[in-house]
Amino acid sequence: MSQPASPQDGPGEPGPAHRPRPPFPDQQQDHPGTTEAMDPRPDHGEDSYRGHEVLLDRAAVVTGGDSGIGRAVCLAFAREGADVVFTHLAEEADEAAETARLVREAGRTAVPVLCDVRDEEQCAALIDRAVEAFGRVDVLVNNAAYQMAQPDGIEAITTEQFDRVMKTNLYGMFWLSRRALPHMPRGGCIINTTSVQGYQPSPHLLDYAMTKAAINSFTHGLAQMVAERGIRVNGVAPGPVWTPLIPATMPDVQHFGEQSPMGRPAQPAEMAPAYVFLASPQAGYITGEIVNATGGTPLP
Repeated sequence: MSQPASPQDGPGEPGPAHRPRPPFPDQQQDHPGTTEAMDPRPDHGEDSYRGHEVLLDRAAVVTGGDSGIGRAVCLAFAREGADVVFTHLAEEADEAAETARLVREAGRTAVPVLCDVRDEEQCAALIDRAVEAFGRVDVLVNNAAYQMAQPDGIEAITTEQFDRVMKTNLYGMFWLSRRALPHMPRGGCIINTTSVQGYQPSPHLLDYAMTKAAINSFTHGLAQMVAERGIRVNGVAPGPVWTPLIPATMPDVQHFGEQSPMGRPAQPAEMAPAYVFLASPQAGYITGEIVNATGGTPLP
């Protein structure tokens, strides 16, 4: 199957010089938000990502694959030759259908699964579904996350919100990794989505930032634990990325991403290559690392 051209900075091409920059129109959405309602519309690589079969016939599981970074990863994995099981919530069914369409358009198998990663049984069922479909799990991407900005301080963070953030961002990652590892052959890998927030926490995202710091530690520790099995564990730490989670959880998005040295947020398509690299055989000696994709913000 022919693939769209690789992104360049030439006239009319979607390179960095042509990415949308703030200020964006004022816009808020109810959680979890939708891609269609965003202005500008996020770029997942639909017209720019070209695959080179570096993940040919791999079986991948991606949580939160309905939109944003998750959709971009599913699309890129498919164009690299992987089949993809991905999760979505009930209210994200339409978004999930679009991700599935993109994967199938690339000639690969898409298995959207309704799954709330806060529930241990649903996490187990997700991995079982992937094993039933493909016989194994070559790549697990723990990407699903929840945040809700609270600019009024710690007093505004309810126990209900705190519990949701912890269970979505940490419990699900732990349960899925534990369940997937017995079905992961040598050469398999786990990739965790962390964040610039794990190193430089914004006060209004206190609870979310806590989980991202914990994901960093989990990544480093699990990588050492499973290295002898021939399985790698790495992470990607995005800076600001233009996804539905932003207008659905932030009170003001007009200047979102301006703090980046590049002066703009990333598009989801700009995150996907990091996941492809970490999932590929070319990264065979890289484990326990965090790839920083922050637009120039220095991190440890």
